Amino acid sequence: MCVAAVAWDAHPDWLLVCAGNRDEFHARPAAALSRWPDRSGILAGTDLTGGGTWLGVTEAGRFALVTNYRIPEGPQPGRPSRGRLVTDLLTGVQPDDMAVMNPFNLVFVDAGSAWFLTNHPQLERRRLTPGIHGLSNGGFDVPWPKTVQVEQAVGQWLTEGSGDCSALLDSLRDETPAIDPDRPNHGPEPRFAPVFIRNDTYGTRCSTVVAISRAGCGTMIERSFSREGKATGERTESFTWPVTQAS
Repeated sequence: MCVAAVAWDAHPDWLLVCAGNRDEFHARPAAALSRWPDRSGILAGTDLTGGGTWLGVTEAGRFALVTNYRIPEGPQPGRPSRGRLVTDLLTGVQPDDMAVMNPFNLVFVDAGSAWFLTNHPQLERRRLTPGIHGLSNGGFDVPWPKTVQVEQAVGQWLTEGSGDCSALLDSLRDETPAIDPDRPNHGPEPRFAPVFIRNDTYGTRCSTVVAISRAGCGTMIERSFSREGKATGERTESFTWPVTQAS
């Protein structure tokens, strides 16, 4: 993912709500949201180049999403795919090579606990506090305008209480440049970039919403887009989630 907001333990009815966009080169092939046929239990899209995924869940009560962390020198070739981090964590495998991967931000939920992980500027793992948290290519809870915009959309959705995920998907389609000259610049990505990136080479490939109720009912929706920014399909998967208390 390249911009996302995660509401963790932030509402009496919803344990976890996530909304985010995956920005990627259009030439990099991917498969749409599905239940993986390898008996891993993963429900996710698939990066057909690296073999991993950017966001996924399992009915064992695991959730993970990853964003890259942009640095001026760019990603170094030959390093392990960051998408494999999500796959490993979703299947209960603790990655052992995070330090040598290109910089990343990651949110992971397992057994009723939520965590933030990163390897930039050094390896770090900390518990996620209840609330709405934003991720982008510039860091975790860094207030880039587009990140704040998605956080606000998730907060509004929780407040309105309709349970209709289409409003969250629509909020991820906003191409309005974020104009806020009073906010500082954070990293090499344009600080005023819109939530949805329309570009012939590199742009928003899909929008994803995950909503998990405290009763253990989960929904995951993925809306895909062409290089022209037109919606090309939408997939919805329902799943069950262990009923546990957040910790």
